Order: sequence, then C-alpha cells, then structure tokens
Amino acid sequence: MTNRPLWLRLAPFMFLVLWSLGYSFAKIGLQYTAPMTLLALRFGCVVIIMALLFLFIRPPLPKTRSDWGHLALVGFLIQAVYFGMCYYAFNSGIGAGTLALLMSFQPILVALIAPLWTSEIIGRRSWIGLALGLFGTLLVIGSRSTIEPPTLIGLTFAAIGLLGITSGSLWEKRFGLDHHPVTANLVGYTAGFIGILPALAFQDDFHIEWSGPFIGALAYLVIGNSLIAVGLLLAMIRAGDVSRVSALFFMVPPLAALAAWIALEEVMPPLAWLGLACASFGVFLATRKPSNV
Repeated sequence: MTNRPLWLRLAPFMFLVLWSLGYSFAKIGLQYTAPMTLLALRFGCVVIIMALLFLFIRPPLPKTRSDWGHLALVGFLIQAVYFGMCYYAFNSGIGAGTLALLMSFQPILVALIAPLWTSEIIGRRSWIGLALGLFGTLLVIGSRSTIEPPTLIGLTFAAIGLLGITSGSLWEKRFGLDHHPVTANLVGYTAGFIGILPALAFQDDFHIEWSGPFIGALAYLVIGNSLIAVGLLLAMIRAGDVSRVSALFFMVPPLAALAAWIALEEVMPPLAWLGLACASFGVFLATRKPSNV
C-alpha cells in the first residue's frame, strides 16, 4: 500500500464522497427533465470533454479488438445499465437514500461471484463484514418502509442497475487493462451513450427546464460523478481485490442518506441510522486487510 501513489491511497475517501453525493444531485436533476434526457446530456458532455482531451493528449488506443470490446462492455454495463436503471428508479419514486442502500447489495453479489470469476479468496472476516453490511441495509430499508414504501417497478429498476454495476466491476477486474484514463473514459462513455439511445428513442417527453439547480446538478454529475468518481472506481478495481473495493459501497448509504436528508429532506428514523452504523462497521471488517499482507 505504501508503494502506491498518494492519490490512489486517498482514492477510497474521494470516491465515497463524490459517489454518495451523486444520488442527491441526480434526483435534483430529474426534477427538471426526464431520466434519459438527463443521462444523454450527462454522457454527451463527458464524451465531448474526453474527445477534446484525446485530441490534445493523443493517448494510445486499445491494441486489439478484444481490448476495445472489454472497454465498451464495461462502459455499457456501468454507464447505460447502472445509471440508466438508477434514473428510472428515481423517476418511479425511489428515494436517494433508499436507492443507495439497495445498491449496497453489490458487495454481497461480488463476494459470491468473485472466487469463481477472478480466483480471489474471500476470508471469514470479510464474510462477517459483508453479512453485517447486509443486515444493516435491511434494517434501514425496513425502518423506512412506512415513510417511503418503495414501488415494485422502482425495485425492479434498482435490481437491474445493481446487476449492471456488479457485472461491470467483475468484468473490469478480469479483463480490464491499464488503459490511459482518457481513452478508457472516451470509449466507455461513448458505449454508454449509444446504449441509452434505444430507451431515449421511446421516451415521450424531452422537455428541459433550464435553471440554476439543474445546471449545477448536471455539472456535478458530469465532473464529480462521471469524470472523477468513475475514474477512481476503475483505478481502485485494477489496483486491489474486487471484493474489497466493492465493499466500499457499504459506506455509500450513510453518506448518501445524510446528503439526501440535508438536500432533499428525506427522513431517516433513528433505527435507520443504527442500520447505517452496522453497515459501516461491516465495511471496516470486509475491507480491512490482515496485518501480515
């Protein structure tokens, strides 16, 4: 760990803050336009920025057809499937804090699949931590069910989004290479943009209510979420065990819930905060490496 650059050692903390705030900013943006319109604007802005950087920096391109395919598939799974389904879940009445909690099931799925997919060994302490995280997540969802009962369609969208980011993380860990970040982002977000076009074509309403809050939300989603947070996530996946990196998602719910409480006035009962604390402790156990590693 000490041989890693400072930015990579700080990456988990930066990622958690940026990713957690993204839930509230996305829900704010969706107050002014439809899900796929917001996502198309977001991805379009990122592709333009990456294309300009690519022309200026001239980074190397993927060397083989399979490298292009791996980058595009990860981009489609994380950008189009994960973010697209999350936006649909928001639009179906799922709160920002609740969606963040549902997405925290990702480490459980990764821990179950990773040993077969990437030959990682999941230790007993990690399993205990993952179980505590799951228990805390269920506690929070149950305590908030009377305040904000999630809809079936919203839960379905969330489940598909969860599968998208889980599959993208596992695929990146097994097949991802150390591509230049500009190249990886350009290919990935282009694939994501193309991936949402069918859904965008079936959307009825393309109206955008341009306002200060909408522009601010869009700017954060482009820069904070798409450019910085996703880049940090992929860098951490390449540098560490995918199960431990994914367990960071258990820390997202308390931060996302706090942000939603402040920005969106989403209520969190006392029992929910207890569940968040339980999930956070589970992350500590699941992500802490043995002293001899």
